[in-house]
Amino acid sequence: MKLTLLSAADLRAALPMSAAIAAMKLAFAQLSSGQAIVPLRVALPVPPVEGTTLFMPAFLPAAGLGAKIVSVFPRNAALGRPMIHGLVVVLDPATGEPVALCDGTFLTAWRTGAGAGAATDLLARPGARVGAVLGAGAQARTQAIAIDAVRQLDAIRIYSPTAANVQRLIAEVQPEVRARLVAALSPDEAVREADIICAATTSAIPVFDGHLLQPGAHVNGVGSFMTHMQEVDAETVRRARVFVDSREAALAEAGDLVIPMQAGLTRPEDWIELGEVIADRRPGRQSPEDITFFKSVGVAVQDVAAAARALAAARANGLGRIVEF
Repeated sequence: MKLTLLSAADLRAALPMSAAIAAMKLAFAQLSSGQAIVPLRVALPVPPVEGTTLFMPAFLPAAGLGAKIVSVFPRNAALGRPMIHGLVVVLDPATGEPVALCDGTFLTAWRTGAGAGAATDLLARPGARVGAVLGAGAQARTQAIAIDAVRQLDAIRIYSPTAANVQRLIAEVQPEVRARLVAALSPDEAVREADIICAATTSAIPVFDGHLLQPGAHVNGVGSFMTHMQEVDAETVRRARVFVDSREAALAEAGDLVIPMQAGLTRPEDWIELGEVIADRRPGRQSPEDITFFKSVGVAVQDVAAAARALAAARANGLGRIVEF
């Protein structure tokens, strides 16, 4: 058996953000049309260190077959280690044979950014000029790159409680984006009058005040992934038209929506899957004054679509390393 190993550098070279966003649109469309087979992911708690390991398989007829194992261990930050680690296995859909092993840590952040980029492209106002990113970790970096890829922004404001992390993000990401990255001193400063807001933290409590959203704003919430976590507040949900990657997954995992739902502020039948917008089955933005909120908990179709597209490009360009077992 020959297996192609794709590192973070290989994946970055093989899958530019624009290509990753296109892959996400395909993945979401297949998911919402019922063509993809995607069991709900299994979340395995690791109580001694407050970590969670997730197991996520998927099959997409137009993209491929695969699975991801990803661990989210918030305490790693204090150890100087990434909070998220993972591997993605790509299988041959005709034989089930493993054909590639990808750096899932990079791919998770990259495809999450690309998913928000797809939502932003479909839902944000065309004339958006100011972005805001709450968070300064790996997910926050790809959020900035993704929204910059789909809108001509003048500035993206970055806020995190640790100023040094913000400065590090700005130094590393500024060469990759057209917008000017600026440090915000508070969440209020970041969000006020912003056109596009991305929340990319592991916070269990809201990280900004939904009362501050201006009419026409678009919000991406990608950080929380369990029902007790509420990174985006109920006021945002109350004011917004809600879009999700998967309605089923959001009901099972998205505290940002489940908590307001239990308070009677939103209904699952009103949540629109992004794939339904892509397929023109349900409307996206209907008015320049709409506030739109895309809640992503992440679904395995994203990993499989991104990995399969990266593998094809890597093979065409001689990227990666082949090992035999």
